[in-house]
Amino acid sequence: MRIKQLLPLVGALFALYIIWGSTYFAISIGVASWPPLMMAGVRFLSAGVVLMMYLLATGHRLPPRGPLLNAALIGVLLLAVGNGMVTVAEHQHVPSGIAAVMVATVPLFTLCFSRFFGIATRKLEWLGIAIGLAGIVLLNSGGNLSGNPWGALLILIGSLSWAFGSVYGSRITLPTGMMAGAIEMLAAGIVLMLASLLSGERLTTLPDLHGFLAVGYLAIFGSIIAINAYMYLIRNVTPAVATSYAYVNPVVAVLLGTGFNGEHLSATEWLALAIIIAAVVLVTLGKYLFPAKASATPCPTKKAGLDS
Repeated sequence: MRIKQLLPLVGALFALYIIWGSTYFAISIGVASWPPLMMAGVRFLSAGVVLMMYLLATGHRLPPRGPLLNAALIGVLLLAVGNGMVTVAEHQHVPSGIAAVMVATVPLFTLCFSRFFGIATRKLEWLGIAIGLAGIVLLNSGGNLSGNPWGALLILIGSLSWAFGSVYGSRITLPTGMMAGAIEMLAAGIVLMLASLLSGERLTTLPDLHGFLAVGYLAIFGSIIAINAYMYLIRNVTPAVATSYAYVNPVVAVLLGTGFNGEHLSATEWLALAIIIAAVVLVTLGKYLFPAKASATPCPTKKAGLDS
């Protein structure tokens, strides 16, 4: 791979590994003074407006109707449902580190949806899914999630939606460049603000400084930068590689949550974290760690009279 191709890939993966790992901590800070759906809606709507204004001011045009609607759908699946459910779960006191561990299952679900779209899978990858599911069961058997099944269900729904959107987004025509991310964030922001209104959320008091800073960080770094990096990946690499951030994010999120947010993980939850990460590594990197054996091809039989 050439340097010009490698640098954007490395930069995109770094943005997802580190920035998205820290967004769980930022969400936990934000939902302390924001209603969850409203906060997520403000985050994506403001990021989408800023990015769209920049693109239009620099000469970009809106894409044709087909790619535009495709991007809007992906935005709803990934951001409105996927991220929105995580935000609501953290508002319901699911620790940010535990939320990240649950979301780490996205590559496992991605593999399942990839199979539905005709992408070949190996027995080794299905073994990874089985191990990951065992980790999910263990995570929900005790500790922070055992008393909060609703929060666990919300994150599971969000993870399934994100996984399906990731696979589907790699199979359809999307706008080129940052235009895809701008449309996705605008669509997600509108849907989330409508959901906030319909659910009766109200901003009774002005969010504190930490709440505004959290939304600003999530809009600029977690949305404009990281989401465009993710869209770059799902257009240029396999869905498994695009979602490989999921085995780094939990580590970053747990370290931030336990170090700065007073969160505590039980021994069972640490074990579940290790099992889920091992499963995700097996699914995403299994083909490189354990390459399939090359099938032997018979040597061609020499014909008489052609030997020299």
